[in-house]
Amino acid sequence: MFDMMTGPAATVTSLPGRLVRHTLTAGAWVDVLPGFVGGSDAVFDTLLHEVDWRAERRQMYDNVVDTPRLLRWYSGDERLPHATLTAAKAELNRHYAGELGEEFVTAGMCLYRDGRDSVAWHGDTLGRSATTDTMVAIVSFGSPRNLMLRPRAGGHETLRFPQGHGDLIVMGGSCQRTWEHAIPKTARPVGPRVSVQFRPIGVA
Repeated sequence: MFDMMTGPAATVTSLPGRLVRHTLTAGAWVDVLPGFVGGSDAVFDTLLHEVDWRAERRQMYDNVVDTPRLLRWYSGDERLPHATLTAAKAELNRHYAGELGEEFVTAGMCLYRDGRDSVAWHGDTLGRSATTDTMVAIVSFGSPRNLMLRPRAGGHETLRFPQGHGDLIVMGGSCQRTWEHAIPKTARPVGPRVSVQFRPIGVA
């Protein structure tokens, strides 16, 4: 398909038989698929310019500082800013529904404006993922950045998963409880990147 205004239309790749699963420790795993969303320039442009990005501030020791990225969260009742994201969530639900036992519902989004924006080491354990195995699926748009993973218990090398334009990574099993992930700052000149994180209800 080709859109006369934006070029090739974005497409979502069927997942069966294409994902590569990396088995980690303690029941955690990661699925990876480069190019899950193809022709995604128009999606990225919409995310950059039409999402009402929000700056947040947080307490760090004795100071309140800016969160080093912009944020937007979509509940299951909100329309996503581009139809391709709706199609991506539907494909994720088709593929993972049996293994996950429920659907991906919410979509959290982060805008990393340049190499100075980042997210520190953490697991998504503010909801029921603190005690229950679940999944978080992340689709990236824009300039590539490295998603780093390390076990909370130590004793294992830090893993690096480069995430580029339209790439997918799914963290599953005990990954949120037993491993941590981060997007580190970089001194390399990089352009903006948007990550879209699909989660089930009650996982944050």
